[in-house]
Amino acid sequence: MDRDAILGAAESFARDVLTGESSGHDWWHIQRVRSLARTIAEAERADVFICELAALLHDIADPKISGDWETGLARVRDWLAVHDVPGDASERVIEIIATISFAGGSKPVPRTLEGRVVQDADRLDAIGAIGIARAFAYGGAHGRVLYDPEVAPRGTMTAEEYRGHQTPTVNHFYEKLLSLKERMNTEYARRLADHRHQVMQAFLDEFYAEWDGLR
Repeated sequence: MDRDAILGAAESFARDVLTGESSGHDWWHIQRVRSLARTIAEAERADVFICELAALLHDIADPKISGDWETGLARVRDWLAVHDVPGDASERVIEIIATISFAGGSKPVPRTLEGRVVQDADRLDAIGAIGIARAFAYGGAHGRVLYDPEVAPRGTMTAEEYRGHQTPTVNHFYEKLLSLKERMNTEYARRLADHRHQVMQAFLDEFYAEWDGLR
């Protein structure tokens, strides 16, 4: 198995599918998650190749891109077969992709170290300055209002409830983003998440002050 060739082909595939995607799940998101996954994998002694490959392919299967999980996972599985990724490695990648999404916070922690690494990388890109920008890009792409003080954030949700309700974008911070610091799996990711969490909290403090005309 030529790992460099497979990673190069996966990069090209992700670029082709996701370049220009406007809701925050574009090629550059993939590039950032791949870089974070590689760094975390090295620090945590995980399989760097599996982490990178799963990071490169993870949003190909996401229903936001593919329409539904079955179609998306089948597309990734077919790609892995065409590119002669061995069965064991292929199944590890598929398992990671199928288990790392937030889905309202209801999913269990990924079973493998590699899954936990890629989930951490994906979640880190959802918080901090980049996470703020992505949240509002996603909200704009889906017709969501910035903020409505009369609409309270939701509590525990199913995956269907999480995806199916047009909540204001600021509510998304309370429904998901501010919870991610405590949901990191690895020590390395927890250190990065702490700073990014503070960035989001400072943003919200400023947002409310400006909303209320205080500064």
